[in-house]
Amino acid sequence: MKKSRMTSSFGLMVTLQLTSSLVSAEVSTNIAAVSNYLFRGVTQTDGSPAVQGGIDFEHASGFYAGTWASNVDFGDETSYELDLYAGFAGAMNDLGYDVGYIYYAYPDAPDSIDFGEIYGELSYGVAALGFAYTTNSDVSGKGLFVQGDLYYYASVEIPLQDGYSTGVLAGFYDFTDDSAPSVGDASYAHASANITKNAGEFGDFSFNLEYADIDEDTALGSVSSSDPKVWLGWSKTF
Repeated sequence: MKKSRMTSSFGLMVTLQLTSSLVSAEVSTNIAAVSNYLFRGVTQTDGSPAVQGGIDFEHASGFYAGTWASNVDFGDETSYELDLYAGFAGAMNDLGYDVGYIYYAYPDAPDSIDFGEIYGELSYGVAALGFAYTTNSDVSGKGLFVQGDLYYYASVEIPLQDGYSTGVLAGFYDFTDDSAPSVGDASYAHASANITKNAGEFGDFSFNLEYADIDEDTALGSVSSSDPKVWLGWSKTF
């Protein structure tokens, strides 16, 4: 009988701790519509619109996890991208940090092209520095998006009046198999700028300009690969 009471007390304590932990957590969903889905300056929809959305779990400790999906068009049977990620974010005095892992999956691709990255970012005020390093990849042989690829960037986000904000980013994608015969000199510089309007319950509207210095003769190249890209976006979080 004594053992039973102790077990009940322990169970109640665990329940209270779990309840307290859940109270300190938040689950949100997000949806978006964009006129062109670009990933680091490269279209993922062949210049066409995309519908996107995800679910995020955030804990007061700084831990977060989530999933996000979008339609894609690579010129084959691949129709969508599904991302899974988890990380930890917080601040030490005025220095913010965010570290984590993200897995990019393409479930209906003819060949497995999934890959994963570890990422990190340090921010101070309106400025941030970050990187993403490819740790694992299903891509076989020499190519792009394989283990060892590195993307790094610097960005500035400036709040303006009346719900407006603006931002700029400059980055560089350094491919580990750069200059291989099947790849070419594929590493490239990337820049983007945006103006965003927060419209309250109607979500956020953005005007975006991106440029990627990609030679048309490389694995990522096309006739218009180095042309500036303009796209419009809308997003809302619930």
